[in-house]
Amino acid sequence: MVSQHPPPRRTRRPWQRPLLALVALVNLAAVGYRLTDGWDWGDCYWMVLITLSTLGFSDGTTQVVTAGGRVVTALALMGGLVVVQFAIQSVLGLSESGYFRRLRERRFRRWLRSMENHVILCGYGRIGREIADQLDREGVPLLVVEMDSKRREEAEDRGLAVLTADATLDETLIEAGIHRCRSLVAALPSNAANLYVVLSARGIRSDCRLIARADSQEAERKLRLAGADQVVSPYVAGGRTMAATALRPLAVNFMELLAGSDCEVEEFQLSDDHQRLEALEGRTLAELQLGRRSGVLVLAIRNPEHQANNLLRYRGSPVAVAHTPLIANPGGDVRLAAGQLLVVMGSKEQLRQFARLLGSALVGVGSMPG
Repeated sequence: MVSQHPPPRRTRRPWQRPLLALVALVNLAAVGYRLTDGWDWGDCYWMVLITLSTLGFSDGTTQVVTAGGRVVTALALMGGLVVVQFAIQSVLGLSESGYFRRLRERRFRRWLRSMENHVILCGYGRIGREIADQLDREGVPLLVVEMDSKRREEAEDRGLAVLTADATLDETLIEAGIHRCRSLVAALPSNAANLYVVLSARGIRSDCRLIARADSQEAERKLRLAGADQVVSPYVAGGRTMAATALRPLAVNFMELLAGSDCEVEEFQLSDDHQRLEALEGRTLAELQLGRRSGVLVLAIRNPEHQANNLLRYRGSPVAVAHTPLIANPGGDVRLAAGQLLVVMGSKEQLRQFARLLGSALVGVGSMPG
């Protein structure tokens, strides 16, 4: 029977031994000068410094005049050759073994655990770079997940936080902070890889907003079945944008115009819990005066599909809600209901005030995709 021995224990501070040896040498030499020549501690340590550095100069106050002092100097020189060489070799060994790289990785992973309300971007190809640039201009916290070394270096050169890991793995998404992020974008070059990312993300967090890239209608259909909230095909989107630009250039460039101003468009998701809506449910926009009190403009209201042609009860009486899934430019007679999504435009301060007015009824806020 072969006996199994535990692996040798590796110290967590490999720099500790050379540092302690150097500190011990300096202090012993200082004590030696104190005992042999009677200097004060400042002169003792000064003499140790010029001795170990082999500079050898003196300012007239730290001249070795006793035989004991010369012995201390000789021992300090010999000990310095050994200890300093040992320290230099140890530092070089740490660099070659990747210790400092692992130290930076641990520091980065600790920082990752503090990220919240950020966007996780899986893939930093051509599409990923455009997404990252747009989010960076908007000041949105971003984490890039990329395996390719060249693309990772490109992202790091632009000052982006990059997690080098496989985005299709559950542990990678958990480490990237999927439980704390505002949305996840799957922009990998492979449809299969994006499908894996969406499946993993939806299985980990059911309420996470997922946006995925697709190269075909079949891939788009499968990504939506996997749980993607939005699927974008670069070819289809590009063709539609070019055609729309030829017909309605100002409307197509509307989001770009907003990006250069203080005005933003955001989505406010109301809770499905009727108790959380409290006084909001069943009341009209005119009654609530949300626009006047906050300064925002309500562009559209999207109703959940199950609420179409339904009635809700407000203060004991049945109240009709909107009969269409989407209401563009809603009038003052439109009533709020559980599960609605409000598309609102305003400045950052106005949007914050709008969120405060919604109070506990609000469960999520997201930027409107351009």
